[in-house]
Amino acid sequence: MLPRCRTAGEPFVIPTFDVQVSDVEGFMDELQEFQSVFHDCFARSEARAHCLDYMVGQYSPLVRKSIEPIALAVEGSRIRSLQRFLSETVWDEEQMRWNSHQLVADELGEPDGVLMFDESGFVKKGQDSAGVARQYCGTLGKVENCQVGVFAGYASRQGYVLVDQRLFLPDVWFGPA
Repeated sequence: MLPRCRTAGEPFVIPTFDVQVSDVEGFMDELQEFQSVFHDCFARSEARAHCLDYMVGQYSPLVRKSIEPIALAVEGSRIRSLQRFLSETVWDEEQMRWNSHQLVADELGEPDGVLMFDESGFVKKGQDSAGVARQYCGTLGKVENCQVGVFAGYASRQGYVLVDQRLFLPDVWFGPA
């Protein structure tokens, strides 16, 4: 449960996390409308449809949200098609980011809104994941084998949202193996 507010007298109240069935009525229509904002990021209509199927699966009550359970649960979706969508479909990432930023500006934009940057370390075993190296891990407060991500968020009186992220690649990833 989220606290009712951060501190006494603070003007920015955090709503309680108490979702009712009536709160999600019309959700599918809203999800389709949201997804339509990104139609220009896909060259083909099939990719747009698979994107919606994937989002529907992510919001479903499935315990395992990998491709096969999603494709089996979402009406009209097929496993191979959804797999190909995630592994082979090319989409315009720059356009997608621009559309997303426009949504944030339209829905949450305020003259006194703020952009925040933060890095977070993720402990990792082995060396196979991109960016893994012995480096400072803020989560642990010491040097450890980890990945580090840099995140950008936006906040205003209207709400807050993650607007971008990047994986930090340490120098050892650019030298000889």
